[in-house]
Amino acid sequence: MIKAYKLSENVIQSVKIVRRSFMALDGIVVASLAKELQENFTNARLSKIAQPEKDELLLTLKGPNGQKRLLLSASASLPLVYITGTNKPSPMTAPNFCMLLRKHVQNARIVSISQPGLERIVIFELEHLDELGDLRRKKLIVEIMGKHSNIIFCDEDNKILDSIKHISGLVSSVREVLPGKPWFIPHTQEKFDPLTADRALFMEQVFLKPCDCFKALYTTFTGLSPAISHEICFRAGGHAALSTAACTDADKESLWNAFSEIITQVKNGQFSPCIVYENDVPAEYAALKLTSYPESNRKDYAEISSLLEDYYAEKNKITRIRQRSSDLRRIVSTALERNVKKYDLQLKQLKDTEKRDKYRIWGELLNTYGYSAQPGDKSLEAVNYYNGEPVTIPLDPQLTAGENAKKYFEKYNKLKRTNEALSALTKEVHDEIEHLESVANALDIARAEEDLVQIKEELIESGYIRRKGGSKKVKITSRPFHYISSDGFSMYVGKNNLQNEELTFKFAVGNDWWFHAKGRPGSHVIVKTGGKELPDATFEEAARLAAHYSTGRDQEKIEVDYVEKKQVKKVAGAKPGFVIYHTNYSMVISTDISGIRMAED
Repeated sequence: MIKAYKLSENVIQSVKIVRRSFMALDGIVVASLAKELQENFTNARLSKIAQPEKDELLLTLKGPNGQKRLLLSASASLPLVYITGTNKPSPMTAPNFCMLLRKHVQNARIVSISQPGLERIVIFELEHLDELGDLRRKKLIVEIMGKHSNIIFCDEDNKILDSIKHISGLVSSVREVLPGKPWFIPHTQEKFDPLTADRALFMEQVFLKPCDCFKALYTTFTGLSPAISHEICFRAGGHAALSTAACTDADKESLWNAFSEIITQVKNGQFSPCIVYENDVPAEYAALKLTSYPESNRKDYAEISSLLEDYYAEKNKITRIRQRSSDLRRIVSTALERNVKKYDLQLKQLKDTEKRDKYRIWGELLNTYGYSAQPGDKSLEAVNYYNGEPVTIPLDPQLTAGENAKKYFEKYNKLKRTNEALSALTKEVHDEIEHLESVANALDIARAEEDLVQIKEELIESGYIRRKGGSKKVKITSRPFHYISSDGFSMYVGKNNLQNEELTFKFAVGNDWWFHAKGRPGSHVIVKTGGKELPDATFEEAARLAAHYSTGRDQEKIEVDYVEKKQVKKVAGAKPGFVIYHTNYSMVISTDISGIRMAED
């Protein structure tokens, strides 16, 4: 009997991009930025001021270290400050805020760059000559506060001259950001400055909070992200999930010592920026080394600006691919929903045909015992000679026993034909659903636009997208993922069904090994053996790749089948990438591929 098909959640809806909270850009990251900016731009001059976006400035500065560009962004979704080598085109007519800055501080000298406490604020103090030739000072203040981010231009007395975003009292009851208003740091949360906190304050405030230790840290002190709070707990002995109420005196002392160690590093400017990767995707970053993650998952940086540029460039690349794939996702999702509804209906109809044998048996019993039925009877009691149990057979009193038997045989034959037809149809629809799920999985793992081109080509070949009149088949440049095992064997991962097909039946040879997540859509993984015996570590790494590049990647562990390629057969008429195999091994393996090295080709 065919089981009911349940459509997985990650197929019905577009899988959301894994984005960490912007709290990763915390006060410690800003402290690292301020130190880097001080080293590069103290006494530098503002050579050019541009405003390429409505909420973004690009400053060109000339100093002892030569000419460099500084990006200041107050974007609600991506507020950033970092040194960049990339230029951006500016609008033909400069916005008013840009014109005001050019009027006042073009060629101004940067006297100092500072950060108040561990606030996510950078203050540039600028020295310039006014219209009369007198020396004046201004402040350019960058507030990196999520949707409340802003770039504010003030005089030396902190009176606002203008800002890249105007915030009226109707928008914020905490602080107006308008020309003529005073600038001050809004204190909307009762948090303490970790740079001035002593042991007594730490012990008094942190352990009063009824929550986990790591949460107590970042909700008590300004400038600490969850990542840094988790790192403090890790250095203290792994108390992140420990409730503050459950902490012993020794636990409290360990947390205080780890906290002091982190804050001392910040005070001394001892920053070690790093990005943490999970499954080859940037997941977290910090201005201090996150020792709570394996070293193989970390990428260290000498400069925080380079880290921020790389981190958000990779995030933006993933976001852009998701946006570009939205049309394809909609086509796949719509087709999936339609096929799943059709499949559910067919299963209900198929279930109705299960009673067909009952009608056949009734017909046979009526032919055998019908002589005992009297005209006008509405039922007949008989013994089912297949199982020896008594049975009551409903009768149409207007018909003879023979005519009732004929009617039941007709019902049986009709349901039998329906069952045969529906069994074939349900298999077709089930296979189509599996195919669409595999396409949805391919969209989830696509990394570049050329990957989307090949997926679109598959949808065209499958009839879901109509090829534009006269257009030729596009050139495919997408290539499978290529990893190197810890033992030096090449492992290839198909990004979509067409690549799976090519990898398995054109690229792999008989004694290469083939891996695939058991019973679910996913990539074919081929390990090139070169005629050698594979070590256990390579088997496990290839299986982890197959697990990760499947629809089970969100689970901690899944089952993976593996077999020599020569045991894998193509089914005649099946969709690309669909295979059968009868002899195989299996293992339950983690979906985490951290530490598996991707080839540089």
